[in-house]
Amino acid sequence: MTHATVEQVAAVARSAGAAAEVLRGLTRDDKDAALNAIADALIASTVQIIEANAHDVSAAQRAGTEAAVIDRLRLTEERIHAIAQAVRQVIALPDPVGDVVRGYTLANGLKVRQVRVPLGVVAMIYEARPNVTVDAAVLCLKSGNAALLRGSASAAQSNQVLVSIMREALASTAVPPDAILQVPGLSHDSVNHVIQLRGLVDVVIPRGGAGLIRNVVNNALVPVIETGVGNCHVYLHADAPVERSVEIVVNSKAQRVSVCNAAETLLVHEDAAARLLPAVFAGLREAGVTVHADPKALRYAQEAGITSHPVTDLDWAEEYLSLDIAVGVVEDLDAAIRHIGTWSSGHTEAIVTDSVAAAAQFSERIDSAAVMVNASTRFTDGEQLGFGAEIGISTQKLHARGPMGLAELTSTKFIVEGDGHVRA
Repeated sequence: MTHATVEQVAAVARSAGAAAEVLRGLTRDDKDAALNAIADALIASTVQIIEANAHDVSAAQRAGTEAAVIDRLRLTEERIHAIAQAVRQVIALPDPVGDVVRGYTLANGLKVRQVRVPLGVVAMIYEARPNVTVDAAVLCLKSGNAALLRGSASAAQSNQVLVSIMREALASTAVPPDAILQVPGLSHDSVNHVIQLRGLVDVVIPRGGAGLIRNVVNNALVPVIETGVGNCHVYLHADAPVERSVEIVVNSKAQRVSVCNAAETLLVHEDAAARLLPAVFAGLREAGVTVHADPKALRYAQEAGITSHPVTDLDWAEEYLSLDIAVGVVEDLDAAIRHIGTWSSGHTEAIVTDSVAAAAQFSERIDSAAVMVNASTRFTDGEQLGFGAEIGISTQKLHARGPMGLAELTSTKFIVEGDGHVRA
């Protein structure tokens, strides 16, 4: 495993800072042309990308890596085309830089505007998923930021090829290639070096497992936007329709299990358990899901013939990222909200109900980044919500919360215009 000194990491950060200064002066047309070049280059280099990714996938398989992690790591022709399409979606989005958040004229004649500006150098620390290499780079570029990327060793060859392709694409555009850079080194030291470069790095965004995020939050001297783990819940209220409940639960859990917006816990109102759980468990059984159920739910699971185990506190807290789900029967809406408040990671919670009052109460009282009413948890996603590609899903309350698109990669500054004004 390669190592890098703090001086080597700092040198790369300085190069990113110089590129960020150039980016601040570029127009939307300049940035969109660069993004278009990147999208074209990704498609043209599909074979090269798949070959590099195959080395990473093979190494992960030999190391006994979990199937869910390998799924995140793997790039196919279809996924590469989807990544390029996400780049083109970002091109179509408005440039947030320069947007006026608010503007007014004071009684003394001073004109005040608060406008969006780039953050500067954004360091992205992430695990396994090489698509994040492209997502982070293009979102940073469109919002006027330089991207300093530190992926995991498990995706080293994939990330290296993707960064090389993007930098080569930028060479013929107004955007300097150093707007996209990799942090040197693959040891944990290089992560600690970059997150402590206060003054050279403006913000760091960790995206991955709980251990990675905890390390960055606990050790960073650079401001952190925390993207948390996804212990997401689906609650079926007393009046939840059967067919809708089955569709939303199965989609939330099984549509793609290796992502943070997959449901990990199902809660069912006790008045609806006998009506809903047999059908829901049948749907989950067909999808290959194993349930970890409390005593009331376990009886229905056994009758449905679905693989089941008694639930534990570890299950309630778990982000499975697999075909497993914790299931509990709760007394009422209040009990569901209390349970979610105890065990949720603050990512996404969903309610299935025909009651406007129940939906409103759930939406108001749940303190998570996203609340879904009669919709799958899988919609907590920047592309699904119209942002284009996302850089992550923030579960904190400052500076951004929920899916982070272009606007969330900006800060603001005040521009005040006077006419010789002096303060008395």
